[in-house]
Amino acid sequence: MLRQKNTFLLILALSLAACLPQGADLTSSLVSATQTPGPTSTPLPSRPEYNPGELVDYVAQTGDTLPALAARFNTTIHEIMDANPDIPADATSMPPGMPMKIPIYYLPFWGTTFQILPDSQFVNGPAAIGFDTGAFVAGHPGWLKDYRAYAADANRTGAEIVDIVAINYSISPRVLLAVLEYQTGALSQPVPPSGSYPLGEEDYTHAGLYMQLIWAANVLNNGYYGWRTGSLTNLEHLDGNIERPDPWQTAATVAFQYYYIQHYSLEDYTRAIGPGGLAHTYQALFGDPWEVDQPHIPVSLQQPELTFPFPAGDTWSFTGGPHTGWGSLLPWAALDFAPPAAVGGCVPTTELATAVANGVVVRSETGVVMLDLDGDGNENTGWDILYLHVATTGRVSVGRKLKVGDPVGYPSCEGGTATGTHIHIARKYNGEWIPVDSAISFNLDGWIAHIGAAPYQGTLTRGNQTITACDCSDAASHIKAGK
Repeated sequence: MLRQKNTFLLILALSLAACLPQGADLTSSLVSATQTPGPTSTPLPSRPEYNPGELVDYVAQTGDTLPALAARFNTTIHEIMDANPDIPADATSMPPGMPMKIPIYYLPFWGTTFQILPDSQFVNGPAAIGFDTGAFVAGHPGWLKDYRAYAADANRTGAEIVDIVAINYSISPRVLLAVLEYQTGALSQPVPPSGSYPLGEEDYTHAGLYMQLIWAANVLNNGYYGWRTGSLTNLEHLDGNIERPDPWQTAATVAFQYYYIQHYSLEDYTRAIGPGGLAHTYQALFGDPWEVDQPHIPVSLQQPELTFPFPAGDTWSFTGGPHTGWGSLLPWAALDFAPPAAVGGCVPTTELATAVANGVVVRSETGVVMLDLDGDGNENTGWDILYLHVATTGRVSVGRKLKVGDPVGYPSCEGGTATGTHIHIARKYNGEWIPVDSAISFNLDGWIAHIGAAPYQGTLTRGNQTITACDCSDAASHIKAGK
């Protein structure tokens, strides 16, 4: 096993040495794909009808895991392991750039092989550090620079709205700006689109730019993490026809495919996801994303040791199994816990939520505390733990260094949507939400979380013990912190 792991890491080192990123060459002038034709390109390769179980070449991409690869290629983890004996049995994320052989079982209706964006540029991770949304928007003549609206409990500029959605959903602000420019000319056209639904989601609950961006972020994340985890393998067009994303695709590309298939005709969809569509707009705004791609999920990523978000020895209720980290769709990255005495509505509690690991508080705002575990003070890098529904009174302040078990604040219903007093916790690594029941298990004091049939259902298991989530706070949902 040691030899296998050493080979695994050596392949990683050799692969990354050959593809170190160059400096970004950001475009100073805007050439909008909504206004000008996109670049011409050579025909994209098509996939043959492979023989059942035929081994195909694949180069591991950042964040790839064996369960997801098995789902995409319509094969099994066992078959992939047999074809790649250097992969250790306990591997989680694959080494980006590692050559692999994968048994494939052909399915019809595969989509385009064109890749819009690398995953590292999609998430609000290391690649987004230093990007000034306000300055970028102010430097372009489009309507977004003069936009003002009430959003998130205050009057906001267009750039501030983009940043709020980018931070909360952990999607790069560059991605949101490119989507806005491609569909509305937000950075190039002085006149905004008419009506309340600039991105096309005509639902009164999503009227206005802020709510339209929230809808877009939810849909983009649903596509990204659906592909990342292997739960999304089919796309459905408006006419009911099925398309299967090319198994070699990036999660970011599938996110855009999933997003544009929601409202676009086949012709408009094909244009949007092709070389002359969103990819052209993004490159005109920010330069070639592939030149600055640097994998943000390392080989065999492991979760650091985490405790429950309440004091050791205390018993709380496991009120919410795996569900969305932020928003309303994927990823299922969060778990909920509540003091048993507080279950039954939005009632005050004197019991404190606590730090699951050592770290520094990098965000503290209505309902939210973000704990940065690597201590660099930057939410875009390393492991971060989101606490949601933290009461304003007693909430820990930004800059505080916490030790395991230190108070974070009181559970409440503040921030987001809640029907009862509780604490919601979720994990991120380098800006990417880490789904609960994935190759990188959500482990609290040795208890491993597993999904249920629907959001908020599910279990925690340790050895032969199982705790079942229930917002009823019955005895079967009670769990004691500590090993």
